[in-house]
Amino acid sequence: MLPEVKEGALKRLNYVDGHLAGIRRMIEEDKYCVDVLKQTHAVRRAIQKIEALILEGHLHTHVLEGIHDGHNQQVLDELMELYNLPGR
Repeated sequence: MLPEVKEGALKRLNYVDGHLAGIRRMIEEDKYCVDVLKQTHAVRRAIQKIEALILEGHLHTHVLEGIHDGHNQQVLDELMELYNLPGR
């Protein structure tokens, strides 16, 4: 993993950790459901950004290296596996 991707992903994960702790407190304190749902939406978006960051790094490194090394089918199979994950 590229150092800048790793750093960015870890930074965003810290944000998600903090946000999840806040959501837990909101639920424990019986906060208004809509407010809780807005926060869970923010966490989902943050995770999507982490995924996009990691995928972009993967495409620029491992995918290009795999194609360059003649592992085209393996690269395509992995990308199709990611594309077919539930929720995509």
